[in-house]
Amino acid sequence: MILIGQYDSPFVRRVGIALTLYGLPFRQEPWSVFGDADRIRPINPLTRVPTLVLDDGEALIDSHMILDHLDSLVAPGARLFPVAEPDRRRALKRAALATGIGDKAVSLFYEQRLHERASDVWVARCRRQIGEGWQALEALLPDAGTGHAEIAAVCVWRFVSEAHPGLIDPANLPRLAALSARLEATEAFKAIYQPFIAPA
Repeated sequence: MILIGQYDSPFVRRVGIALTLYGLPFRQEPWSVFGDADRIRPINPLTRVPTLVLDDGEALIDSHMILDHLDSLVAPGARLFPVAEPDRRRALKRAALATGIGDKAVSLFYEQRLHERASDVWVARCRRQIGEGWQALEALLPDAGTGHAEIAAVCVWRFVSEAHPGLIDPANLPRLAALSARLEATEAFKAIYQPFIAPA
């Protein structure tokens, strides 16, 4: 399998970490949607990452879809999303919150960096959504365990910390801060990491 994208994207990183934890062989093509758009477009017409090219040439084009496929390759008891309800539904909700925060953080970055003049209304809206998203996720974190939702939360936490310094106050989110510190110290998270690089 080929994972397309750079690990400074929390969406690409969560897939790379899952592949690593599952022990599934893959290679990474660290293409950028800016600098390598012409390479990505024929594989993914949305020109987005992550894109995972399967061994038969099929391309999967969304991180949640990719993880759903990866889960199908391992035994039910080894999957990083629970199989039984209501645990599955609750984990999906946590993952949706985490990736939603990531989406808003990317939108905020583009608004502030790619426009000659940022919209104060849009910036304030994104910042509020990010802040309230973190608070909701903090309240829903389980006491133990590591699954796709927690991986997503930590990948997004790292991205927001690097792309928007000062936007996260760890003192107000102690459970998320502790989760991030714990997972970032593991071998998979250390191996699948790239410092945030702002698009040129």
